[in-house]
Amino acid sequence: MLKRFAWVLVGALGLTAGHALAWSNHTYAAYRAFEKMPAVANAAPVPVEPLEAFLKAQENSIEALLAIQETWAKSNLEVYPPRPAKLAFKADPGQTDEARRLAFLMALRVAPNSKFALYFQPDPWSAAPDPAKLLAHTAVDTLPEQANSNYRFVALKAGDSAAPLAVLASATDEPDYGLDINLWSDSPSEWGKIYGFETLPFGNPALYFSTQAPFHMGFYHEDRIIYLAAPFVKKTFPLLRIHQYSSLAALAFRTGHAYWGWRFTGLALHYVEDLTQPYHASLSPGNASLKLIGINLLAMAGFPKMKDQMIVLLSNRHLALERYENQMLYNASQAKAETGIEKTLRNSDKDSSYPAWSDLYARDVVSRQSHDLGTRLTEILVDTLPPGYVSDPAFDFGVKESSINLVAELGKQDGAKRAKLDSITAELMGNFGAHSRNLVRGVLKAGSAK
Repeated sequence: MLKRFAWVLVGALGLTAGHALAWSNHTYAAYRAFEKMPAVANAAPVPVEPLEAFLKAQENSIEALLAIQETWAKSNLEVYPPRPAKLAFKADPGQTDEARRLAFLMALRVAPNSKFALYFQPDPWSAAPDPAKLLAHTAVDTLPEQANSNYRFVALKAGDSAAPLAVLASATDEPDYGLDINLWSDSPSEWGKIYGFETLPFGNPALYFSTQAPFHMGFYHEDRIIYLAAPFVKKTFPLLRIHQYSSLAALAFRTGHAYWGWRFTGLALHYVEDLTQPYHASLSPGNASLKLIGINLLAMAGFPKMKDQMIVLLSNRHLALERYENQMLYNASQAKAETGIEKTLRNSDKDSSYPAWSDLYARDVVSRQSHDLGTRLTEILVDTLPPGYVSDPAFDFGVKESSINLVAELGKQDGAKRAKLDSITAELMGNFGAHSRNLVRGVLKAGSAK
């Protein structure tokens, strides 16, 4: 019975995992979260250096650190497939820059074709960048460019001076540029066959965007019956990525490579910020475990309609929330008119109400808080957004997303209802800002230790 239930749950996760991007373009929100944090906003410009330069200068320290990271993962992650011994990073001053870079990426078990280009995304509140300095999407991101994209990537070169705020904010979005794609043994990639992560625990391995989901979602607070029925739900790895990148950031700061200190910090931030999205921290926000089990029992008995409808509704609500948040931030920047979201993102009043940053902060604080917000968020989305978008299982929001203007549509509706949506969106963004700053405080503290 439990095995059959698990297979039905695989289907329930299939579509929600398919849309594994949490907050759309983290960079927009990150600029606001850090623009009033003195340790970031007032930090001196840093010299830009290629990844290969950092790796060559610190290869002995990196070898030692990545070995420590592996020991930490084995001890602290409940479900962790150990890294194959042959992938361990080994210092070798005689190898080429290209070989050293490849060895590093494979030791981290990220996609070896990841770009790690020298670039930044400009603050959308700033003046438009010089078109002559823009990079093509393919120079930064290995994934296809989305329709109506408003991303702009400005080229940097070795030796340029870069503002830490720009480096940090830009890097917060970078893990969505293909770093965690096709890392599984059933993925259509050469590296997935040797990384040791085994098969994709949920989602469709044939869909590239599904394969990053277990690194960007963390289902740490489900009912025990869910874990008993579907133990694969525990096979998620945002804590691994946070630990890898934050400890690399601290090493970079300690050894005088501030550019990579800020950039690795931004990479770590991405996964923390993903977990502030309730649809990344809960298997099925708004649905009690007993209801979920009942729906799956019906599907097992040959009546899958309710399960199929639940999958579509979860995906639609997930995407609608992200669409609304992104449109609000982008529209405000274009109009140069702040909303409550910008204010709550930079408000640091609640930062100290949380524990100090630790290796398990993302699980014990961020994910717990986000999971607990899921039901209230779902109720507000259903009550506020047009029913066709969030309550009609015949509608696929993902297919129509690029043509949907939620801000404009909500402007025609009841102001009191929209105020509830604005309030919880601001609350989520406040959590995004506070937890992001707390991670930066933790990294800077570790990076200053000798």
